[in-house]
Amino acid sequence: MRGNLLRAIITMFVIAFGIAALVGILTAIDTAIFSMSSSFSSLGSRTFTIVPTESEIDRIVRGERVKRVTPINFDQAMEFKERFIGGGRVSITTMIKGNTVAKYNDKETNPVLRLLGADENELFTRGNEIEHGRFFNQHDIETTAKQAVIGDFIVKSLFDDKPQKALGKSILVDGNKYKIIGILASQGSSMNEDVDKKVFIPVTLAQQRYGSSRKNYAIDVGVTTSDELDDVISEALGLMRKVRRLKAKEENDFDVQKADGIINIIKENTTKLRWSAVGIGIITLLGAAIGLMNIMLVSVTERTKEIGIIKALGATRTVIVKQFLTEAVLICQFGGLLGILLGILAGVLVSHFLKGSFVMPWLWIGLGITLCMIVGLASGLYPALKAARLDPIESLRYE
Repeated sequence: MRGNLLRAIITMFVIAFGIAALVGILTAIDTAIFSMSSSFSSLGSRTFTIVPTESEIDRIVRGERVKRVTPINFDQAMEFKERFIGGGRVSITTMIKGNTVAKYNDKETNPVLRLLGADENELFTRGNEIEHGRFFNQHDIETTAKQAVIGDFIVKSLFDDKPQKALGKSILVDGNKYKIIGILASQGSSMNEDVDKKVFIPVTLAQQRYGSSRKNYAIDVGVTTSDELDDVISEALGLMRKVRRLKAKEENDFDVQKADGIINIIKENTTKLRWSAVGIGIITLLGAAIGLMNIMLVSVTERTKEIGIIKALGATRTVIVKQFLTEAVLICQFGGLLGILLGILAGVLVSHFLKGSFVMPWLWIGLGITLCMIVGLASGLYPALKAARLDPIESLRYE
């Protein structure tokens, strides 16, 4: 290895990039999933959401089939909240408008904000936190107060990143004026949704200004402990059937989604992505293995006389095979260690970008080391056997 240092280093780097691609992508996937799981940590397995079910095909629009959805309207959502007596708290939210702007004096945000209606239980069920000011209370909901709770992005855009300067001020959102009473703690992007770019107004005000027969209202139910979740879900199902006026023989036209169920779906959908990453790594390692075998064959030719001397001194075929296999495996392992370090670095960068916690990929590290061992043995076996079969007399005369 020392005598052919440049070739050995180049081969190590080829192997390193293959392992880095493998470990890096898999680590990035796990870190992203862990980050999304952390964003649900305040919800854990103690929250569920009631959403309408897509029913049979209704019509075809622009060549695409559109499914009929019977939304949960405002009256149904509020009736459910009033009649629910289970061991939990109910919040009602609705999406009003996306890609909107907020204005304050001569300043204006980019059209990236989401305007939503929410009630006083939003923080409990959705896991958001207030950093400055307060969230809506029941009085605000009942009086349809013209107030807003905003995300950190709006504070940075309109108030020079000074939260105290924003509290009590009035901003224009979608042409309507709202007084800022609270600022959400910065949470960054999660689940393809930037929570820092949200504007909340009371759900009753949202109904008053934007209500329609087709607008859907999401019902979130949060319980204190996960042990009581199943019982609460059973009660919620029965109550929702009554609210939706379903007959005994009719199937539910709504679904219950658990917060932890979303993460499980994501994990299942990333299985193909993981296998793709493994495939990319193996293809790169295959190229490295071919290169390593070529180097080992060249090494056998260059060291023919050395092999003859070793055999003349009494070395057996087994000793020769072990010598060349050890060399091949060491090159692969050194390259693998470098690749693992690069892969871990990629995982750290992803966790920093997602503002989440880094997860040490012990499983993928073990996979990388194992693959390097296999590549080393596979690449070095044929050259080692070729070296072991050399005739010592012919080898000694080789120039």
